[in-house]
Amino acid sequence: MASLALIRRKIIITRTTLSHWHVCTRAFSNADSNNNRIEKILVANRGEIACRIMRTARRLGIQTVAVYSDADRDSLHVASADEAIRIGPPPARLSYLNGTTIVDAAIRSGAQAIHPGYGFLSESAVFAKLCEDSGITFIGPPASAIRDMGDKSASKRIMGAAGVPLVPGYHGDDQDIERMKLEADKIGYPVLIKPTHGGGGKGMRIVHSPEDFVESFLAAQREAAASFGVNTILLEKYITRPRHIEVQIFGDKHGNVLHLNERDCSVQRRHQKIIEEAPAPNISADFRAHLGQAAVSAAKPLSISSSVQGFEIIG
Repeated sequence: MASLALIRRKIIITRTTLSHWHVCTRAFSNADSNNNRIEKILVANRGEIACRIMRTARRLGIQTVAVYSDADRDSLHVASADEAIRIGPPPARLSYLNGTTIVDAAIRSGAQAIHPGYGFLSESAVFAKLCEDSGITFIGPPASAIRDMGDKSASKRIMGAAGVPLVPGYHGDDQDIERMKLEADKIGYPVLIKPTHGGGGKGMRIVHSPEDFVESFLAAQREAAASFGVNTILLEKYITRPRHIEVQIFGDKHGNVLHLNERDCSVQRRHQKIIEEAPAPNISADFRAHLGQAAVSAAKPLSISSSVQGFEIIG
């Protein structure tokens, strides 16, 4: 197995249930008084994840507010909540992705916090900042962390400054094609061309020789612009036989960070995961400890609070 020298940021910020957030925050610090206890949350999601959050909240004695579109009026998550508020017509962009309407619903209901679940607005720095500006707790990372870690080039600079080992590559602002060709030569082929934003494998190109670089680079830029609205690119050394292992980390607003162990996501098709296995098989206890510590070190500079995030370790 290769050394821990290869680590990169995962794009997707995942969520745990409210029980993890609540219990871990209390375990980290006893500084909060009962006056700061959250008594009501709005769940800005639908379906199974909303129901799970509500079940956990009920066990903790926390009231819940559901939001729903016209299509979900009779859904289980609406019936499971203590109260429910309509937020718009069926299209998600007019309901579950309408951050202003959701924050207004939280204010009207008296909810002190919003849990975004996963998907929808859970990775929106704009929505997290809107909650903060409205005096509502966003159960997740601060807006600054979402923004920085949504940009792979920015996240690599942050990780490098924190002393976290990185995949060799180029993630600078100069996107001139001649500069990129020069950087690819420095890295050594094969190289991986990757958009700085977005995910799902879109825009990624494996280039095995200098002759194919320009065409692949321009194609990656076009796909990134069409998919994510941003066409900036970074380069990485392509690792031909990697292990793709992700480590979950958790932090509170007092600066405490811990990891919640790892999972192996190496079985993929077109850069998209098919199977995740936890714990990761065939790694030593020492290497597992190194993975966890690397993820914690990566999280420290981000001021992550009340959140669970994934970091990819390529080994």
